[in-house]
Amino acid sequence: MTITTPARTTAGGARRRLRRLAERLTTPLVPEDFLDLVRPLHSSTDLRGRIVAIAPETPDAVTVRIRPGRGWSTPLPGQYVRIGIDVDGVRRWRTYSASTPADADGCFTITAKCVPDGIVSTHLVRAARAGTVVQLDQPAGDFILPTPPPAKVLFVTAGSGITPVMGMLRASLPELADVVLVHCAPTAEDAIFGGELRALAAAGHLRLVEIHTRSQGRLTPGDLAALVPDLAERHTWACGPGALLDALETRYDAAGISDRLHTERFQAAVIATGIGGAVTFSRSDTTVDADGATSLLDAGENAGVLMPSGCRMGVCFGCVVPLRQGAVRDLRNGDLTCAVPGDGVIVQTCVSAAAGTCELDV
Repeated sequence: MTITTPARTTAGGARRRLRRLAERLTTPLVPEDFLDLVRPLHSSTDLRGRIVAIAPETPDAVTVRIRPGRGWSTPLPGQYVRIGIDVDGVRRWRTYSASTPADADGCFTITAKCVPDGIVSTHLVRAARAGTVVQLDQPAGDFILPTPPPAKVLFVTAGSGITPVMGMLRASLPELADVVLVHCAPTAEDAIFGGELRALAAAGHLRLVEIHTRSQGRLTPGDLAALVPDLAERHTWACGPGALLDALETRYDAAGISDRLHTERFQAAVIATGIGGAVTFSRSDTTVDADGATSLLDAGENAGVLMPSGCRMGVCFGCVVPLRQGAVRDLRNGDLTCAVPGDGVIVQTCVSAAAGTCELDV
């Protein structure tokens, strides 16, 4: 038996030599780390996306179309995504439901509505532009339809609470046999996705009940029972203000059908920022007071915490750990990164310092 081994091509050998040379020059990094700077969606350390389009929905709401980068997992209809975006030098993280889980181009959408004192929502509606790179967390949440879906479904939404339900409708409506949607908005013009929902209703795909709260008042559980006589037969997914969800939970509990009610709540947390603060290393059960000039890496090591590290100058990303909550400041440029409990935002400890109380998952 004769085994013939193809000769190595000159071009192939040249590419290998060039790569070895590049690796020597970029040590302790690899060439791909520098490519991340010009191709941010290909980053192997941070999950990112790029805003490709922003479309108005109402005078104070927009739909933001985002192309996710490498490592992204497509949301299930109804799930939410945490978005990190820089506003006036501060990285802010907020949670938004995917109003379109995935389109033909692999993009997903979120829909943001301005809220009073809403820094991120106002930025997205008034100032954000296509081309902006944002940080992403993987999709999460259990506000989803089961497989197979129930025979009768009721959606109860108010304001931007329609967004996760819109994701469900766009992805799963052909599989739903009997759908009622009760949606609340101040006026018909303020109803996010109002035109699309009315078109679906006109085509017979669902029964739509609009409550215009400015003229009709807020929806109550008694109103809902009158509008949907077979309420007890339906599995209900509700998303909206806390007061509405609280009232629905009380009504469903009293009727003995609480297992048929599924709710989605988003809660904003206020994060106090400053210079320095108490740093908790949760896995090590260690808390230290750090000033605003000491890196989190040094603060941890000085307290005896085993910290991951690499180049120690913010290049190799060998020191990254999740910021579970609180605020840190980038020592290179002063930018703030904030996280609410459970976010798990990734930070570089060698070039970040405490900017208030914070907790690291290390």
